[in-house]
Amino acid sequence: MSRPLVSVIIPLKAFNHYIREAIPYYERLDYSPFEIIILPDENETEVLSQKLDIRIVPSGPVGPAEKRDMGAKLAKGTILAFTDDDAYPDEKWLSRAVDILLSSDDIGAVGGPGITPPSDGFSQRLSGNIYASLWMSGNYRKRYIPVGTIHEDYDLPSVNLIVKKEVFESVGGFDSTYYPGEDTKLCLAIKEKGHRILYSPEVIVWHHRRPLFPNHFRQIANYALHRGFFAKRYPATSLKMAYLLPSLFLLGTLFGWVPSLLFPFLWWLYGGILFVYFLGAFLFGEGKTVFERLATMIGIFASHLTYGWFFIQGLLTKELKR
Repeated sequence: MSRPLVSVIIPLKAFNHYIREAIPYYERLDYSPFEIIILPDENETEVLSQKLDIRIVPSGPVGPAEKRDMGAKLAKGTILAFTDDDAYPDEKWLSRAVDILLSSDDIGAVGGPGITPPSDGFSQRLSGNIYASLWMSGNYRKRYIPVGTIHEDYDLPSVNLIVKKEVFESVGGFDSTYYPGEDTKLCLAIKEKGHRILYSPEVIVWHHRRPLFPNHFRQIANYALHRGFFAKRYPATSLKMAYLLPSLFLLGTLFGWVPSLLFPFLWWLYGGILFVYFLGAFLFGEGKTVFERLATMIGIFASHLTYGWFFIQGLLTKELKR
């Protein structure tokens, strides 16, 4: 039985070390047929592979969402596999995703985790540890490590998102100038059309993390700013307690001591809550050594404060510009 053609769509600014690293992993995929559409800003003449069907399509200096929409229009496949240039696929990435997509007509999209590669440096691993921590991400840690079983979801990141082309076209594609957040908008549109979105811990890509200082925190700030804005614009997916908690924690950390000026015994409560917080961040943090766990603990604290601050900014923002 022939399998459907999959179009892998990769937006980027220009060819870089990561995309060159990723190509051999695409050559080892156990799925056929598939094509790869790479969309840099300007034309690239470098030949990345002699084995793969790769098309290089210069898009001009537009955002990732516009690039992905452009790639989808050019795609020959009936299934669109979206990922990033700083990610590379597990050998069974497409075969597992396609099997799930084709198992039911009402499934519109499927995705899975983007795991931190073991080759990442210490600062990058710390970023991955923070994201993968239950204390930091809660149930959303499944986006960074393979946990749980196949289940229905409502919002999956575009670094690992495989969509039926007919479903993608029926909702108008990403049709977004937001970045990040274009994937949230797309997933909401897919759900509103009555399609299911499934998460599978076995649909895996490996996603390089950003160094902790300053890029990790810039990314956290950008995520939070958009999520706070989306809490107003798209409350069905973004107005959730899990996204509000860092802002509540920030306010509690900054002002929780104030009542203690009138009632000194409350210092014990304030200090006790912070002690429990840091203990949980250490115990539920990732890391192979005590030093790495301690660094991860501090990173979780700083990430929560950063997310909380910029989520509030997003709530107060009238309109987001790229």
